[in-house]
Amino acid sequence: MRLTDEHRELQRTVRNFVQREINPHVPEWEQAGAFPICELFRQLGKLGLLGIGKSTDYGGLGLDFSYEMVFLEELGAAHCGGVPLSIAVQTAMSTPALANFANDTLKGEFLGPAIRGEMVGAIAVSEPGAGSDVAGVKTTAVADGDDYIVNGSKMWITNAPCADFFCTLVNTGEGKPHRNKSLLIIPAATAGVRVGEKLDKLGMRSSETAPVFFDDVRVPQRYRIGDEGAGFLLQMLQFQEERLAGAALSIRGLENCVGSTIDQVRERRVFGAPLLDNQTVHFALAEMQTEVECLRALTWRAAEAYVAGEDVTTLASMAKLKAGRLSRSIPDQCLQFWGGMGYMQETPINRAYRDSRLTAIGGGADEVMLGIICKLMGILPGRRKRDADGE
Repeated sequence: MRLTDEHRELQRTVRNFVQREINPHVPEWEQAGAFPICELFRQLGKLGLLGIGKSTDYGGLGLDFSYEMVFLEELGAAHCGGVPLSIAVQTAMSTPALANFANDTLKGEFLGPAIRGEMVGAIAVSEPGAGSDVAGVKTTAVADGDDYIVNGSKMWITNAPCADFFCTLVNTGEGKPHRNKSLLIIPAATAGVRVGEKLDKLGMRSSETAPVFFDDVRVPQRYRIGDEGAGFLLQMLQFQEERLAGAALSIRGLENCVGSTIDQVRERRVFGAPLLDNQTVHFALAEMQTEVECLRALTWRAAEAYVAGEDVTTLASMAKLKAGRLSRSIPDQCLQFWGGMGYMQETPINRAYRDSRLTAIGGGADEVMLGIICKLMGILPGRRKRDADGE
């Protein structure tokens, strides 16, 4: 996809923001296990970066998804994964369904403040027994007059400790698991909502993650996004932006891995010569950069199709799969070239190695992406090619 001058201007804005407002603070935020999310989100909101593709009626810029992709790719150049992840949760995970399918009242109450950075959103889908298996969520929302009574729990919820609202997948009825679910906006301040202790993670240390518990939480039915029973489909549609976001966020981070490793092996001397002089090393780095460019091409092809209104389930799943694969192989190979220094927590390759591991898990594990791709190719054993909703 060919970028316009407007794309390039957005690119420069995001690049400057990352260099000035994020990267200088990364060591401090990583050590603290948190960053000033409310302050940073307000800054992003003032620049219009939290609503690039959202309607101008609610403070967004009203641009197509290609501009979101520019934003996400540049955001991935941050020297950590946690801060970009928290921002992407706000823009690409907790608000797309709200922006695309909610009524005007709900948008005014939650989407507008989220775009301005005045509210922090979180996506509450995963549960202890249902991570990638979205159809297996157990949290219930039972109708009671004009309200729902919500009971259950969610696990591994990014932004939970600071969230003002949760875009929550719940069971609102019996029957087939793909037709009994709804998406609810649940304000964090509602009685019965409890956020658990922050989780101690391998990577993404600067983003805050915690379980969320719902104990007889009364939520107005008007906080439902779309029709009752449509939640699974709406979440699957929301996943397309989330998975494209995951792929886009990976690109610059992987390039940073390769670039920092080139600098390291140029200075690191082994047996009297720079390590970079070894053909095995410089060929490996060239191949890694080639793989990153393949990921970029696939991701942007999917984004271009998405902008054109096409079903990108297959392409988005492929891009997410490729990003997950490379996010394991490239940091691992680069760390090897760093030697003992790569094993030290303070080095950028060490942080990249830990942060990027989540890419193959969050938003649908690699194996789930393979299953989706196989299903849409019609090659699952004993099964016909079926619709994208899994039925």
